[in-house]
Amino acid sequence: MSLIESADGTSIAVHEVGSGPAVVIVNGAFSTAKDAVEIADAFAGAGLRAVTYDRRARGDSGDTPPVDPLREVEDLAAVIASVGGVAAVIGHSSGAVLALYAAGEGVPVGRLLLSEPPFHFGEDEPDAALPERLQALVDAGEEAEAVLVFQREGIGLPEEMIEQIRTSPLFDSLVPLAQSTVYDATLTRQVSTPTAEMRQVEVPVTILCGVQTFPLLTGAARRLAEAMPAAEFLEVPESVGHRLDPAAATRIVAERLQV
Repeated sequence: MSLIESADGTSIAVHEVGSGPAVVIVNGAFSTAKDAVEIADAFAGAGLRAVTYDRRARGDSGDTPPVDPLREVEDLAAVIASVGGVAAVIGHSSGAVLALYAAGEGVPVGRLLLSEPPFHFGEDEPDAALPERLQALVDAGEEAEAVLVFQREGIGLPEEMIEQIRTSPLFDSLVPLAQSTVYDATLTRQVSTPTAEMRQVEVPVTILCGVQTFPLLTGAARRLAEAMPAAEFLEVPESVGHRLDPAAATRIVAERLQV
């Protein structure tokens, strides 16, 4: 692991494995760099330089207020700069939203792969005040409640699934990530629908979608493909649930980078 400095001075923890063309992996909600180890190792085994990082307010990375999606854009730009100045980027869930947003802001991305970005396109939007409500809970020391609220309102998980997670050992690992829910909620509020700059990025774009994921995500992926006619749309049968299959992702990335 190495620590790099983002534009606002925040420390960002970066991990690398393998050699070859650089591919930066951008995780979604409640994920740290450790959660991408399986994908990173698969990339490395296929002749790729896999780069993972803890988005701010997660894992070994720092955080600097105020919450602003542009700070996360700067973080990704700093990660790309640290591996040579340009890189392919694969983002999953809110990480895909961030990757496309960053490309629209001019971050030097060589190729984009967007896995199940949760764009709403104006439908079933979360409460506009959700980021502020989550921040208030975190500030009050109610991190666990912030996690539950984000699962319910930000992600839209059914109550039975939320309860299952709450009573499982997994929940204790989610609570320290409560501040990161404010970032994800703010990002997806700000770019709930892709901006013109995002839709018109000039780099090659591949949109990935599992065949057994949430209906919202299937619809979002297809609508994004319609909004970006030059983009490639791929269904990924191997991906079960809202999870990107490592072997399938490796095959797809390696083919497009001609490794």
